[in-house]
Amino acid sequence: MTGLVLEGGAMRGMFTCGVTDVFTENGLEFDLCVGSSAGAVFGCNIKSRQPGRAIRYNLRFCRDKRYGTLYSLLRTGDIYDAVLCYDLIPDVYDPFDREAIKQNPLRFFICATDVETGRPVYRESRDGSKKEILWYRASASMPVVSRPVRVSGMKLLDGGISDPVPFRFAERMGCDKRVIILTQPKGFRKKKSPFSFLLRLMLMRYPKIAGAMEERYRVYNRQMETIEQLESEGRVLVIRPPYALGISRTEHDPAELERVYRLGRAEGEKYLERVKALSDNK
Repeated sequence: MTGLVLEGGAMRGMFTCGVTDVFTENGLEFDLCVGSSAGAVFGCNIKSRQPGRAIRYNLRFCRDKRYGTLYSLLRTGDIYDAVLCYDLIPDVYDPFDREAIKQNPLRFFICATDVETGRPVYRESRDGSKKEILWYRASASMPVVSRPVRVSGMKLLDGGISDPVPFRFAERMGCDKRVIILTQPKGFRKKKSPFSFLLRLMLMRYPKIAGAMEERYRVYNRQMETIEQLESEGRVLVIRPPYALGISRTEHDPAELERVYRLGRAEGEKYLERVKALSDNK
């Protein structure tokens, strides 16, 4: 089985969109895809076979006061207005092709974090229903600047807290071949947040999430070390930016979004034949 694994990273996800749009446009097929955070909310367009959709609606709404702003946070409790992002965009402004989702045999998994346990949970997307959209929202709901999302009897937040790059999940699901799309350059490592104490105070209602946030940099760095080792052994194929993207997590400049997307497309083109050979040799 061939799996595609998508890191999050907020608007660094425009890089991932560029790569995956090239894959979709060229008819590349995977058996399974799993994404955390932006990797899920942007990557889902692989499942719906809609290349160009994510960059299109991000360019359209990046300067909207409801989209990644303090205004939205103060008015709704979410830095990205949930009504705009998870109702109006997928249903009205740039419809999510739910029929294509149902017909596509690709198994697409969404990773989120359980607020009560601090552990990752995974949900398979089968039809793009309203309930599934809640899972997508949960996966991208950054702590402190987003409300926990109630779905399936759980309260959930950003999947990147507990499983930033869910390549082990793809392995457990039987993927012996994995393509991993990262949004940071090779050698990048996270540092401990200087605001750990403040985060713990702000998340005191959810001590497991606070603990997971404190450990996040260690979890991420261990994942990067393992991925780089697997890459050196030829056991995974990794696509990453050639340099730091230098884009804000809540980028409002359409030129910057377009720049990072185009870089992703360039890297997708560069790796196209290698990925095609991998996915064809199932």
